[in-house]
Amino acid sequence: MTAYTQETSIADLERGWLDEAIGLATDSVHNGGGPFGALIAKDGEVVAIGNNKVTSNLDPTAHGEVSAIRLACRELGTFSLDGCVLVTSCEPCPMCLSSALWARVDRIIYAADRDDAAVAGFDDRKFYDLFEKRPAELWPMAIERLHMPNRTAPFDAWLAKTDRVDY
Repeated sequence: MTAYTQETSIADLERGWLDEAIGLATDSVHNGGGPFGALIAKDGEVVAIGNNKVTSNLDPTAHGEVSAIRLACRELGTFSLDGCVLVTSCEPCPMCLSSALWARVDRIIYAADRDDAAVAGFDDRKFYDLFEKRPAELWPMAIERLHMPNRTAPFDAWLAKTDRVDY
């Protein structure tokens, strides 16, 4: 894994990490996973790596970025990846982008984009279009809010909990 040294510029280090993420994605394909790889780095060191395991794990959330985020959180002993960089072989899909936002990563670096993923048959661009351009009534699934008198009970319990850990 590529680590920062005085002889290595930040740009060279990041290119090395991107190359590593692309290698993870390529290896993933050869090992029965999808063509996506990612890593989390902090303070010039790689903390965790991940690759796409959607079909091998039968888990639609097992994207490379999410896998790397989960492992990095365990490695660092925190749910916040503040101070970390997510490096990924392809532009994160909306789920992975949301995961990175929730994890509070400082920065995302990627190589291929959603258009490259679409050429390979992946829905990333369609999902981005769905979020950016389509009103909810045109989505491929029904989204409906039911009004419930106790709808805020979980939030009320959360706010009343004196030992909660805010995130």
